Amino acid sequence: MSWVIAAIALLLILIRPWRIAEAVWACSGAVLLVVLRVLSPADALAAVGRGTDVYLFLTGMMVLAELGRREGFFDWIAAEAIHLARGSRTRLFAIVYVAGTLVTIFLSNDATAVVLTPAVLAAVKKARATPLPYMLICALIANAASFVLPISNPANLVVYGSKMPPLLVWLRSFGLPSLLAIAVTFLVLWFATRKYMNGAMETEVERPHLSRTGKYTAWGIGATAVVLILASGFDLNLGLPTFVAAIVVAATIAFEDPAAPLAIFKHISWSVLPLVAGLFVLVEAVDQAGALELSRTFLQRAGSARPLAGALSSAFGVAGLSNLVNNLPVGLIAGNALRGAAAPELIRNAVLIGVDLGPNLAVSGSLATILWLTALRREGEDVGFFQFLRFGLLVMPPALAISVLSLLLFSQR
Repeated sequence: MSWVIAAIALLLILIRPWRIAEAVWACSGAVLLVVLRVLSPADALAAVGRGTDVYLFLTGMMVLAELGRREGFFDWIAAEAIHLARGSRTRLFAIVYVAGTLVTIFLSNDATAVVLTPAVLAAVKKARATPLPYMLICALIANAASFVLPISNPANLVVYGSKMPPLLVWLRSFGLPSLLAIAVTFLVLWFATRKYMNGAMETEVERPHLSRTGKYTAWGIGATAVVLILASGFDLNLGLPTFVAAIVVAATIAFEDPAAPLAIFKHISWSVLPLVAGLFVLVEAVDQAGALELSRTFLQRAGSARPLAGALSSAFGVAGLSNLVNNLPVGLIAGNALRGAAAPELIRNAVLIGVDLGPNLAVSGSLATILWLTALRREGEDVGFFQFLRFGLLVMPPALAISVLSLLLFSQR
């Protein structure tokens, strides 16, 4: 029963019939599990409680991202990118890619998808360039750069929970694989979209002035990144530092812009939090129905196989599931399984890369990509499922394979 309810809920989350928000379907599935006594109220509440660090992290990042949008910081970044491109679409491609990489690394992939995407789209339209390559950058780099740091993707918190590796350990494990993922994604995406790079574009695009509060926001975002890197370096949970830093930055802005707090509160997509909470409950029910044991068995077999076969099968298996049912529930199940299975470090790292990078195959793969598509539609643009899949099939498999192979080479040194 729990498998059926969870599967239906996840399907409804992805297809959003009658345009009902994803959070409604996730919470409805969770409530139905309790009403039908498939899951006890105590177990459901415990599952929701396990996401506290993720909720705090997401809230803090959403506050910072909305501050950046409201105070014009992201619009300023996009306009500066057009100016630096000096009429070259290829140069603009590289600049937007670098900007998306930095925003993802230090503000998380959701910020790239939700806030940078509309800013880049508006600037590209003013420059009269074809939007598609630059929109794909915002979607694909949001996943490709999402394991550079622990703070780059909420899925990292979901997979590791309270067992997040210290920063130096993280960088030793994922530094090279993440750089390779970013580089391969850039090269393949540029090759796949090169036909859109011909021709000049407008260079005289209005460059917005970054206000005093915009500068405060930029400094605040930078300071938050430093705080989170330090927290990760001292092996602390990231949710509370993110939340506190965001509140401090917002309070500082409020001295200059008293209307900011209320405006931020109104524009943040709060439905993300009940969506994640509902997913925690759905995963708990599926875990109790046997998914946890199946996952542990798979990971144990992958760990006992030859390193190359085990690492690749783990990464691509998790990536495939992520594109079918979204990487947040897959990350939750995989994280629970990893904590109970005696899987070697190579397999653990391969699973994390599969959860983070794998969603670049399909638009249904990650919360960030779904939010990216929502942001596009809000601006009157759209990228169809099969159109995205056509690029995803080119970009994701080589990036994932090379990243995992680098893990293997590093582990044998």
